[in-house]
Amino acid sequence: MTAEGFLEGRRLQLARGVLLQCIMGGYPPSRFYGSDDGDLALVADPKQIHRLPWSQQPRALAICDADELTGESSRLSTRGQLKAVVARYAALGLAPVVATELEFFVFAPNPDPTQPFQPPMGLDGRREDGHSAFSVSSNNGLRPFFSEVYACMAALGLPRDTFMHEMGVSQFEINLLHGDPLLLADQTFLFKHLLKEVALKHGLTVVCMAKPLAHTPGSSMHIHQSVVDADSGRNVFSDDAGKPTAAFRHFIGGQQACLADFTALFAPNVNSYQRLCHPFASPNNACWSHDNRSAGLRIPASSPVARRVENRLPGADANPYLAIAASLAAGLYGIEHRLEPSAAIQGEFEVPDNLSLPCTLHAALERLKRSHLAKELFGTEFIEGYIASKTLELTSFFDEITPWERRVLAAQA
Repeated sequence: MTAEGFLEGRRLQLARGVLLQCIMGGYPPSRFYGSDDGDLALVADPKQIHRLPWSQQPRALAICDADELTGESSRLSTRGQLKAVVARYAALGLAPVVATELEFFVFAPNPDPTQPFQPPMGLDGRREDGHSAFSVSSNNGLRPFFSEVYACMAALGLPRDTFMHEMGVSQFEINLLHGDPLLLADQTFLFKHLLKEVALKHGLTVVCMAKPLAHTPGSSMHIHQSVVDADSGRNVFSDDAGKPTAAFRHFIGGQQACLADFTALFAPNVNSYQRLCHPFASPNNACWSHDNRSAGLRIPASSPVARRVENRLPGADANPYLAIAASLAAGLYGIEHRLEPSAAIQGEFEVPDNLSLPCTLHAALERLKRSHLAKELFGTEFIEGYIASKTLELTSFFDEITPWERRVLAAQA
């Protein structure tokens, strides 16, 4: 839209079906979004209008809500779903607080998708070989890129906590500061967009796939969650003596009760399960533990005021609005129904059958399809539309024969 049109308040409309467009560009049958495929209004959030600092031509980006023309939020909108979950907390006098940790890879351009990704050539003329995890000099070869990333984050008002080289080859992680869930979802979305745009300027490729390299750790989007009293700001997970509360236990119980049903919302792509089924601290379970990275729900070591639950299931490929909404909805379900969690696990452990999670996209979609709870919390329209879109993507994947199949199976009698 032109700047003039935006400033005049001209309404931008969008076909409802676009919210269910699959990643290849196609659409599920129109019955999932209305046979008329009528319009939605895109209503800009006045707090999320940003001049894009990496663009030479003056441009701005506005994060919008997708609203029905009658004024209410579209049930197909993931941002709208998150706002609805936060409103349910507010009705109880509570306010959730979240932070995201986003991992990503920085690669050289990859014009041939049949070839593996490679790390970029550093300023020293070499490609990273994977020995730079947590090194203070690990990104020296990418200093121009990261310098612009930092500058663009500052220009967009994206506060960062820590930035580090992760375990994978040319893999990095950013921790965003904790705060309001909608704000953190917006910031996570903006950061991923910023990364890809700045990378293109520097002749690089940023990849937020869950598992872009074999035999290498995948990329997560861990979600740290706490809940405070809306009036006092007190963390309701800790009592006056600094001990865990019933609300803390119930929040964990809700997460455990919902994670299997919601796995397809946290792990939305075929590749998501490459990360989960080859775990490098990427647990595919609903166990919980104090500071054990093998558990899907980890309680990080912290002071009572910072007591929180870390959901380690989502990958970097997850929709931040939907992943945060699903995780918070699960916790609230536990608080409302006073669900008790299983016993905490420590050290090496076997995952009980009732705490294991689907390990393929097909299995996760089948579980979501049977979930009355998901439809209760997010609405039948959203869940059925989401499944229809993801089923298209899964079908497209199965329409291709992989190099592994040709290499290993072609010679079989």
